[in-house]
Amino acid sequence: MSAISLFEEKQVRRAWNPREEKWYFSIDDVVLALTDSANVKDYIKKLRKRDPALDSYWGTNCPPVEMIAADGKKQKIKAAHT
Repeated sequence: MSAISLFEEKQVRRAWNPREEKWYFSIDDVVLALTDSANVKDYIKKLRKRDPALDSYWGTNCPPVEMIAADGKKQKIKAAHT
């Protein structure tokens, strides 16, 4: 199951993982909602560059999860759970 939720009137994509019984949220959408960044991917890239600890576990803590992309197709998107 996947869905879109709203956070301060901004869409945040999410997907339910039934095995773990957890919601996973699109990192790009969450960063955009929290920062209003003009370029989310660049913002995350700079954040990872400034924080080596974050960069070292990025792939482990932010697995690609299948969600609906902006074009309406399913796509693997970096996500995290609460």
